[in-house]
Parts: sequence; structure tokens; C-alpha cells
Amino acid sequence: MDSFWDWFWVLVAWFFFFAFLMVLFSIFADIFRDHEMGGWGKALWVVLLIFLPVLGSLIYLVARGKGMAERSAKQAQAAQAAQVAYIQSVAGTASSPADQVARAKQLLDAGTINQQEFEQMKAKALA
Repeated sequence: MDSFWDWFWVLVAWFFFFAFLMVLFSIFADIFRDHEMGGWGKALWVVLLIFLPVLGSLIYLVARGKGMAERSAKQAQAAQAAQVAYIQSVAGTASSPADQVARAKQLLDAGTINQQEFEQMKAKALA
């Protein structure tokens, strides 16, 4: 490795190697994310990807590539919905003004807030 071009081609080779690893890990994640595929199907794909990784990756991407994107999008939407629900539960905010007023009424009934604070929360929710 005496010349610039030797180093350049080594760098290019490493780039493609890491890109291939990223594709391979994405495929493995998709295999185990798919709830419609049975255990034997998953096992066969894993064996194919371990023993013939390049050919197995190409076959998987052609055969199941569209579903791969759909499953990934569905998982992202589920994660986002769970995050929003968690944030609302931690912050104590409700999704609708009626829910916010009901929550304020619960706090008033429990003695956590007084009537003036209840009226402020009610006005804020209905605004």
C-alpha cells in the first residue's frame, strides 16, 4: 500500500462492506419484525443469509422488499403513537378539551386544587 490509489480502493472496499452489513442487519430486523411469517420461514431465511449472504440478501430484497418498507413504516407509526401516549400520561394532559376538564374536575374533587385553579384550567382547556 504505497500509493494513494491503494488506500483509495481499500477505503472504497470498506465502505461497501459496511453498507452490506447495514443491509444485512436491516433484513434480519425485518425477518424478526414480521409477525405473519412462521418460525420455519424465518429459520430458512436466516440459514440462507448466513451461508449465502449476498445471494440471500438479493433474493430477500426482491421477494419481500415492498413489505419490508411497509412493516418498517407500521413500526415507526406504532412507536410514535406510544411516545405521544406516554408524553400525555406523564404531562397529565388529555387529548380533548372535555378530557382536560374532566381531569381538572378530578383534581378539584380530590382536593389537589381549589375552585379558582379549576376555573383557570377549565378556561385554558376550552380556549
